[in-house]
Amino acid sequence: MSHIAFARKYRPRSFCDVTAQEHVSETLRRAVTDDRVGHAYLFCGPRGVGKTTLARVLAMALNCGNLAKDGEPCGTCDSCSRIWSGKTALDVVEIDAASNRGVDDARQLRERAMYAPSQEKNYKVYIVDEAHMLTREAWNALLKILEEPPPRVVFVFATTEPQKIQQSVAPILSRCQRFDFHRIGVEEIVKRLEFVVTEEGFSYSAGALKVIARKAEGGMRDALSVLDQVVALTSGEITDHSVTRILGLVQHERYLDVLDIIISRNHGQIFNFVQDLSDEGYDFVEFYHGLVETLRYLLQLSLGSEPSHVDEEKTSSLRERASHLRPSDLLRMLALATDLENAGSLKRHANLQLIVEMLLLRMSYMERTIKIEELLGQLGTPSSEVRTSRKSGEETEFRDDDVKVEDEQDLEADTPARETVTDVASPELGDDAVFSQVWSEVIVGAIGIPRGGKPFLRACRVYGGMNGEFIIQGPSEEIIDKIKGDQFGQAIRDRVRELVKKDIEIVYVSEKIEDTDIDEKLPRERLDALIEKDPGLQRAVDELNLELLN
Repeated sequence: MSHIAFARKYRPRSFCDVTAQEHVSETLRRAVTDDRVGHAYLFCGPRGVGKTTLARVLAMALNCGNLAKDGEPCGTCDSCSRIWSGKTALDVVEIDAASNRGVDDARQLRERAMYAPSQEKNYKVYIVDEAHMLTREAWNALLKILEEPPPRVVFVFATTEPQKIQQSVAPILSRCQRFDFHRIGVEEIVKRLEFVVTEEGFSYSAGALKVIARKAEGGMRDALSVLDQVVALTSGEITDHSVTRILGLVQHERYLDVLDIIISRNHGQIFNFVQDLSDEGYDFVEFYHGLVETLRYLLQLSLGSEPSHVDEEKTSSLRERASHLRPSDLLRMLALATDLENAGSLKRHANLQLIVEMLLLRMSYMERTIKIEELLGQLGTPSSEVRTSRKSGEETEFRDDDVKVEDEQDLEADTPARETVTDVASPELGDDAVFSQVWSEVIVGAIGIPRGGKPFLRACRVYGGMNGEFIIQGPSEEIIDKIKGDQFGQAIRDRVRELVKKDIEIVYVSEKIEDTDIDEKLPRERLDALIEKDPGLQRAVDELNLELLN
């Protein structure tokens, strides 16, 4: 006996056997038992999810000689066997609209539908597959009979693209009962595959069946077809390796290799890695999709979430790599990868090897984000003063090479600074770095600043003028008006002149933000707010040319 493909051999013969489409199968079964079957149905959904199967089961139920009380067909009588196998049946006709799409075919169908069923209790059922392929003229020829059909005639239209029917002949939708079929979940496909391999007596690994189920992308027929291929390759031994070979998947170890290259920033090895992929015959599009999936798993792990459908061994290897990458870096790497597909480069570019090389190089050269606290810690020197703030019971380290930062309680008090002031006077007083140092000393040790006023000073920045003026620039007119008033102004003047040891002119200006530059200024304002909390950050920004990411 010739081999029957699993997709045909294990096709459901009853409503209850159809996987993951209970909202359709249960409705049709009850319609059969209650004698409320409609005259036209439109089954919509992805390929391989049971549209044609349920159409056949409905036809079996309407013409079954041993119909159960609950509306299930027996599946074994002559009528059921013929309908289920797709053989010639007098009262059930299957039509492929892809090859019978013209108006003449529709007229012939309409004429055949006028004849009564072969038996009094039977129904004539017309199953039209790929219904979206029918021309507008063909649909127009069917409009009248769909609106007023002959007795005991049922039309079932199956399509993967209902939007085409809606665009070309919207009146058809109002003449049919529409059912939308769902993609089948991975676990449900795995259960069906386990049933099939158990019935066939094959050995299998759970991981291999999961890979097949995920690759099927919600289609049971696709999963059973892949299973057929694997069995043909291995003579019944279904392993991870055999599934990987059949599907052309890139082995997990290859993704670990490229992650190690990116983490170590060994840029030159990327060319060798991609060339090895090409020499081993891997498909670059398949590698790309696997890379995106791997990065997604890494991001999940770095955010404290466990990826589903990944075995413990793979999860452990990915968790080790995730420890070397921040979530923000992984998010940017994912953005780089998805931008490549959104731009359409994978579909239209002739040299995919170059595209993959450039993508991996951009990831390898991508600058890593770093927390401000760590950056300030790295800028600290052995001579830096390190203190611990005990606010809210948490320990936070502050480092600054130029000044010592007091606790918040000390900053708010109108008491003289206790630290020794460094002699910051210099012949090169026009140097902005010197002015910044002076301003830091002013914030810490100025006498007479009103309580709660020092945050206003931290919001300002200073620099030297053309004639040696001490220019204080505030983020707004309101802040400038406040700090140049009598209480602030006198304290600032006294402290600045004490530090620079000369009668220097102090000028106040406000930073004006043009409307056209508001989007560009907003990140800078947030950075200024951070600098306000920790003035030592300003030196890091200046020396390392840092910018705040949106």
